[in-house]
Amino acid sequence: MIPRTLFSAEHELFRDTVRRFIAEHVTPHHQDWEAAGEVPRALWHEAGRLGLLCCNVPEAYGGMGGDFLHSTILVEEFAAAGATGPTFYLQSDIIAPYLVDFGTEEQKQRWLPRMATGEVVAALGMSEPSGGSDLANMRTHAERDGDEFVINGQKVFITNGHSADLLLLACKTDREARAKGISLILVETDRPGFSRGRRLDKIGCKAQDTAELFFSDLRVPAGNLLGELGGGFAMLMTQLAQERLIQAIRAVSAAEAAIRWTLDYVAEREMFGQTLAEFQNTRFELAAVHAETLAQRVFVDRCVALHLDGALDPNDAAAAKLVTTELQGRVMDRCLQLFGGWGYMTEFPIARAFVDARMCRIGGGSVETMKQIIGNALLPRRKAPRATP
Repeated sequence: MIPRTLFSAEHELFRDTVRRFIAEHVTPHHQDWEAAGEVPRALWHEAGRLGLLCCNVPEAYGGMGGDFLHSTILVEEFAAAGATGPTFYLQSDIIAPYLVDFGTEEQKQRWLPRMATGEVVAALGMSEPSGGSDLANMRTHAERDGDEFVINGQKVFITNGHSADLLLLACKTDREARAKGISLILVETDRPGFSRGRRLDKIGCKAQDTAELFFSDLRVPAGNLLGELGGGFAMLMTQLAQERLIQAIRAVSAAEAAIRWTLDYVAEREMFGQTLAEFQNTRFELAAVHAETLAQRVFVDRCVALHLDGALDPNDAAAAKLVTTELQGRVMDRCLQLFGGWGYMTEFPIARAFVDARMCRIGGGSVETMKQIIGNALLPRRKAPRATP
């Protein structure tokens, strides 16, 4: 195996803490959470007590002042355990950075410390029934009325939607504009005019709280605007590299875990007088997925190193998200096949990982959107010629 050189001894001690937390507080209960459709709030509190939330938020705002490697470790270990329910990465590494980078001092002091303790659970309101990846076409809108915004619209596929206390909402403040008409507004979910729809019944990631949300003349103070009016799309673009990288980290770690489970299984499973591990087909299949996953591990680690230096190009992050999530799907399929009938039983982690993996090619920007982004970078569109007078 190619050695990993990203992590310090301090980081590996942190990894030990994360593994103990998962072993004690997550794995024994995850199946119950899948039946319930969400994880209990007590888990967020325990994670906050141990410093596992908002790790790279500055200490002045309640975080531990760590770096992205702490976040990487959390994402890796939860993916390796097949624990898709606790969405700590969404709170810590997707939503919190918006507040750190663009929030006012009052917004930071009000929300970040409570997000770090787990007292507040946050969600990101972007996708809509009329379009997921096409953010510029969103219909949820906010109209200025004196010192308030009045919000109307609908969101769907919102992770943490049923449990969220705070929503980072993307909406149109100029309905005539496309991308330049989008703003980000902080919405407290206890306000009149906010309602949660059904908890969505998904084929995988069942312990992950996913909901549809509705806004009917919901009023928030104008001070809840994050950043500048109409600056939402530009802010979203600044976070895309990290969001896509997180998906790539999850995908590779989940693939590595599936290979480990399969190696253990085939070494014990007997068929036709020998173990499955002794068949050439088994060895060839596992050799192939191991080699592919190892190559993507090296690529993703390089992307993490670039991101730590602030040098990861968003298009390269899109490429990482594309190839790793497609790899994840292939690995789950080929490993499940080696389990035979038992691979189809949900009591085996490989079965749950197989269906959980399907979401990763859709969520966080579909693979088709990643291809469009990469294609546009490789082959920029020519501007249409001006009409001749």
